[in-house]
Amino acid sequence: MTDTQTAPSAGGTATAEMVEHWIDGAPASGDSERTGPVYNPAHGVEQRRVRFASTEDVDAAVEAAARAFPAWRDASIAKRQQIMFRFRELLASRTEELAAILTSEHGKVTADALGEIARGLEVVELACAMPAYTKGEYSENVSTGIDVYSLRQPLGVVGIISPFNFPAMVPLWFFPLAIATGNTVVLKPSEKDPSASVWLARLFQEAGLPDGVLNVVHGDKVAVDALLEHPTVRSISFVGSTPIAQYIYATATANGKRVQALGGAKNHMLVLPDADLDLAADAAVNAGFGSAGERCMAISAVVAVDSIADELVSKISERMSRLVTGDGTRGCDMGPLITREHRDKVAGYLDVAGEDGASVVVDGRDPDVDGEPDGFWMGPTLIDRVPTSSAVYRDEIFGPVLSVVRVDGYEDGLELINASRYGNGTAIFTNDGGAARRFQREVTVGMVGINVPIPVPVAYHSFGGWKDSLFGDAKAYGPRGFDFFTQEKAITSRWLDPSHGGLNLGFPQHD
Repeated sequence: MTDTQTAPSAGGTATAEMVEHWIDGAPASGDSERTGPVYNPAHGVEQRRVRFASTEDVDAAVEAAARAFPAWRDASIAKRQQIMFRFRELLASRTEELAAILTSEHGKVTADALGEIARGLEVVELACAMPAYTKGEYSENVSTGIDVYSLRQPLGVVGIISPFNFPAMVPLWFFPLAIATGNTVVLKPSEKDPSASVWLARLFQEAGLPDGVLNVVHGDKVAVDALLEHPTVRSISFVGSTPIAQYIYATATANGKRVQALGGAKNHMLVLPDADLDLAADAAVNAGFGSAGERCMAISAVVAVDSIADELVSKISERMSRLVTGDGTRGCDMGPLITREHRDKVAGYLDVAGEDGASVVVDGRDPDVDGEPDGFWMGPTLIDRVPTSSAVYRDEIFGPVLSVVRVDGYEDGLELINASRYGNGTAIFTNDGGAARRFQREVTVGMVGINVPIPVPVAYHSFGGWKDSLFGDAKAYGPRGFDFFTQEKAITSRWLDPSHGGLNLGFPQHD
């Protein structure tokens, strides 16, 4: 189910479905005539188009959210919680339907799409526990007859800008917490795979969410800038590449907004000589090629101590030979990349690798695929002996390219990881508890795995990196998510009794 309608061509003949905005509880075409293509990446064909919002369309969505805010803010915690529980039950019962949309527009295999929804569902379940996370604090008799207590209250209208690689999970990281705490939302999903967000908005309406509480606008930089600059929007949540995260942060804060902007990554996996190399090889393949490498938490650089590097590269290469690339509906291991342009950009790094003296062990540029020949295919790729000066090492490639960098030992590996501009996720594979404990303390990265390649925290912890992987006021979801979408109010209270002391113009003191 998607909120689409057939768009007429210039001659009046129906040509393609149009993904429309969702404003004030209904599909909305808005004022703009600009549209963009939505591809089926496994087929390499345009399957529908998406409406691009004008500034006026964003204004309409923000106005709808602003109108809905007072009543939603004042709705009881019990009512908000009941709607959230119903949304959770509807989403859990219809995951196959949503997964089909993800596979169709993003290209990820069905199993990966279902996993994405499951991780988003965790945050919905966390949002159901909102009362426990947003309770204030109370101090009685801080001064004679005076109590101090705090409240956590919603911000108002909040904006969310989500990326193409997780069209369901990343919106679910943010809007359930924002809505549960009493805010209203304008969501701008990626224009590359927009249908999941509208599907979720309609499902939330079915759960009983009032019109205007969750709105969806599609588009490009015009829509993004309209959200960043709108005076009614109180906060911005964003996930995407580091250059865009920097722009989001700078523009939104310049317009007085609270910001959480999660940027890019170059995640390293340090493998020590005492590690279980079979476990490490499995982990490198799983974390490097799941979702075709289009994950901000993908392992893209295996840092192998030289004494075991040859054996580890051999084990990784052997496992890669078993992977099947193809249409996600056919039970393959890995699907296509999101667009033809992105596939060509990723493939270009193999030429760079050769020029920089690296060794291409497995070349994924011309894979055998179980799918249509025109799909945006790039097979699993392994590059060994990558110099740290190469763009293959420095850049966030965001595709199925796994690099191996060789080091002399733990100290060199740690130094290499800490020198990276990114600090999103990292992992160490070892059977030495002392080395693992040192690593978790010394590495300058926000999320650390010990014999776990993709250390994405569960929903009741918070997600976010360090350095150029996070800009703004808070990490995503978990306790920090509740903090981000609420503001604290401190109240000092005294109820007078007949014995109060009358006038006193001196500065208040404790007594």
